[in-house]
Amino acid sequence: MQKANRLLLAAVALLGTSAVFAQSSVTLYGRVNTSVERQKTGDTSVTRMVNNSSRIGFRGVEDLGGGLKAGFVLESGFNSDDGAGSGWTHGDNKGGMTFARQSEVNLSGGFGMLRLGNFTPESYYASADYVSMHNHDTGTSSDAFYQDPVWFGRFNAPRGETALSTKNKLGYRTPSFGGFTVDAAVSMHEREATLAAAKYGYDLAANYNIGAVQLGAGYSRVDSNWQASLRGLYTLGQFTIGGYYQRNDEERAGTRNNYRLAAMYAIGASEIHANVGRAAKWSNIPDSAATQWTLGYNYNLSKRTKAYAFYTKVDNKAGASYMSGVAGDNFSSFAVGVRHNF
Repeated sequence: MQKANRLLLAAVALLGTSAVFAQSSVTLYGRVNTSVERQKTGDTSVTRMVNNSSRIGFRGVEDLGGGLKAGFVLESGFNSDDGAGSGWTHGDNKGGMTFARQSEVNLSGGFGMLRLGNFTPESYYASADYVSMHNHDTGTSSDAFYQDPVWFGRFNAPRGETALSTKNKLGYRTPSFGGFTVDAAVSMHEREATLAAAKYGYDLAANYNIGAVQLGAGYSRVDSNWQASLRGLYTLGQFTIGGYYQRNDEERAGTRNNYRLAAMYAIGASEIHANVGRAAKWSNIPDSAATQWTLGYNYNLSKRTKAYAFYTKVDNKAGASYMSGVAGDNFSSFAVGVRHNF
């Protein structure tokens, strides 16, 4: 009897050990991206060191069997120029070391993926981020014109403030159907006393990748404010060309069209980049058009590390303040930097 009990206990222990260690892993990842820049805003010039969305994160997955997997992502931003936590969340600096960049748990299988938590709208990844090839849409050369729909509500948010929430989100991603996937999400603004009038946000994205052709579309809405975008990217040998178009409709600012064209030529370890964006004027804001163009050079020291240089300039009309923060002031920057992924 004692021998049988010992065998039973050993079997239970073995099963428990197998469950704990079966097909599970946690990965540490991140990016350190820092540049030294000569910037000019209006008539004022300054030399500074700039953090370009540096980050650190943890990604985990566990195989639950039967094709079902559980996963999580915890990601925090930090300022690589001074070491402080940036608490980045879709363009907003909240301060401190937090997981505001991304904090989600998910379940995936043959049905697709169910996501819960805090994550960037997939409509953005399907359009603006996809064609920002030279520095991954970070820092002063990032896309100045792409805009999520703004919810003004009781907080009287200024024009141009990103308001489509990354928080309290329930999302779903379909399986890939021959390279075609769809993401859908709702941001559930919780009905606290101070948010009694808050509106839910909705986000939808589609991507189609087949060989050298990569297409995407995005749509998002907060209350009566919405944006829609289309994107295309094509690779032919050493050349990659792409672009996107966006339409915004805002309660206060009115309507606006925005587009960007981007190109890359890769030869050996070198990449030559060029892109130009144009934001037409908001229908309710006179002289609010602007143009941004960027020239860049990347040298890939390895698969993870690159040195780069770029020049970017934003030309604002009298009623536009993109990148400068002051209507009518232009912005430019010449930068050299290093980016390392791990």
